[in-house]
Amino acid sequence: MPTNNLEERLRELAVRDGRYSLQAYRFIYEALDYTLKKLGCKRHVSGRELMLGLRDLAIEQFGGLAPMVFGAWGVQRTSDFGNIVWNLVEAGLMSRSDSDTLSDFDEVYDFRKTFRIDARPGEWA
Repeated sequence: MPTNNLEERLRELAVRDGRYSLQAYRFIYEALDYTLKKLGCKRHVSGRELMLGLRDLAIEQFGGLAPMVFGAWGVQRTSDFGNIVWNLVEAGLMSRSDSDTLSDFDEVYDFRKTFRIDARPGEWA
């Protein structure tokens, strides 16, 4: 029986899909909040913008250990985060615009190159 509790809905979604942990789903919401704060306004965030915000948040929280953390969550590349976002959209837990596509998340950056031990938050160009 579905519930309105976000945490429980995320847990159900993670279990149903099976590829990614609950922590990966939670991190998408943290990254969205972080990205909106970086942008300085409430508006729709593109897949690329979300991945750039997620990158900077991951560097702040995990530094060069981000690929290891993400790997423990079942995430190996930016397209995996795209799959998570699409699962959230399909479950009615996030929205998308007509121009958004799953491919917006493909190869936004390489985890090994981006999350080096000396990594710093990057440019948003």
